[in-house]
Amino acid sequence: MSEPQHRRMTPEEFLEWQTRQDKNYELVDGIPVLPLKAMTGATLRHDHVTVNALGSLHNQLRGGPCRPRTTDIAVRIPRGGIRRPDLTIDCGPMQDRSMEAQEPRVVFEVLSPSTVNFDRIRKLDEYKSHPSIRVILLAETRAPKVGLWRRAEVGWAVEEYDGLGATIDLPEIGASLSLDDLYEGLAFEV
Repeated sequence: MSEPQHRRMTPEEFLEWQTRQDKNYELVDGIPVLPLKAMTGATLRHDHVTVNALGSLHNQLRGGPCRPRTTDIAVRIPRGGIRRPDLTIDCGPMQDRSMEAQEPRVVFEVLSPSTVNFDRIRKLDEYKSHPSIRVILLAETRAPKVGLWRRAEVGWAVEEYDGLGATIDLPEIGASLSLDDLYEGLAFEV
């Protein structure tokens, strides 16, 4: 495995370099870095929520123009960065050899205690800057709770979903996500 270069890269240089690596990196301020979740390791709860979201949305979107993508697929940030959300809904044309989402419409991050502040501040701002992203979801793992940022006519509207009975409507992709499905199989402290 090649170690990350410490010189600044363009997104194109980074994606070409990434093809020779055995781990997925992000491009931050022009420098390849391992995502925080890769350095700290995802818990089973984190993975469980991610897989539940993937399964639910995959079934609803089957046969349509939008497809769920895993963290293997990059999202290019307009200011030159590359991020790897836990789940991306890509509504762009399928390009078999591409390593990045063509038209990311929804990004989904599962919050970990070690990354929560970074995800809620820096990544959230980066995702908001992407012209095709319409919805950003940040899901908790310690409680059935999801914060949602939806692009509005001016700025972003914030919505909170709390409790297993809540359902998130996602007309931007023609789907919905119930928190009961999202957190299926997990127990919570009362």
